[in-house]
Amino acid sequence: METKWTRRTFLKKAFTGLLGAVGVSSGGILYAHQIEPGLLEINRFQIHHPLIPKSFDGVTIIQFSDTHLGFQYTLSQLKKLITKMNSLKPDLVFFTGDLMDAPNQYKNRKHIAPVLAQLSAPLGKYCIYGNHDHGGYGSDLYKNIMQDAEFTLLKNEARRIQQMDGSSIYIIGIDDAMLGRPDLASAYKQVPMNMFTLLLSHAPDLADTAATYPIHWQLSGHSHGGQVKIPFFGALVIPPYARKYPEGLYSIGKSSPLKLYVNRGLGTTRLPFRFMAKPELTVFTLKSG
Repeated sequence: METKWTRRTFLKKAFTGLLGAVGVSSGGILYAHQIEPGLLEINRFQIHHPLIPKSFDGVTIIQFSDTHLGFQYTLSQLKKLITKMNSLKPDLVFFTGDLMDAPNQYKNRKHIAPVLAQLSAPLGKYCIYGNHDHGGYGSDLYKNIMQDAEFTLLKNEARRIQQMDGSSIYIIGIDDAMLGRPDLASAYKQVPMNMFTLLLSHAPDLADTAATYPIHWQLSGHSHGGQVKIPFFGALVIPPYARKYPEGLYSIGKSSPLKLYVNRGLGTTRLPFRFMAKPELTVFTLKSG
């Protein structure tokens, strides 16, 4: 009887075969399935720009992304993550999409908002849609959860972040590129001239478009850093709109280049493995001048 292979089955077989081909033992598969997905790497960067007001000097931002609750990442892990994030005392928090792997199938939806609501950020908590947030009839489910958790959901719109002295920066959030309708032009019209502007886009490859605007930084997720990277072969899981800029820090453009950072995310999808692509939390510190 012929076996019908799903995409997920094919990827699992390919992953196991490639590990064998490069001489990795069953211990390596155990590591990729049960150990690395539970590790957390905290990366820190400074964001320098002359348009950042002095009142924002030292302001800290935490970016987290791609939890994919319900596939391999658990609510218990999310609770521990919130505790860790609060210990870092962020001023701003950005979630760059893909909260649940399959929103309409996840049975613990009602427990997510109370956990996320415990996250403290005096200058605000902001989020955007990822492709999985739209998938499985999830658009409204995600929206309601994030609003109940006191996040501001940005969909092709900008928000002013203001200090007590009236100085400000701007945050733009656009819709997902795969299952949404991103409209950067409309969102950017809401930003005054000569303001430091930071873009949240789940899809990193939209940075080429963002670089044509006076946008200074873009924070993205979506790629999982490839999720499974085989030596001499490359990444097994790189989705559309994350193939040009799959991981880390990029500078795009020659004159006043856009800085792009692609976070590897926290959960997994398609394959319940991470190999050479540890889960990531990113901390940014704003520096004026």
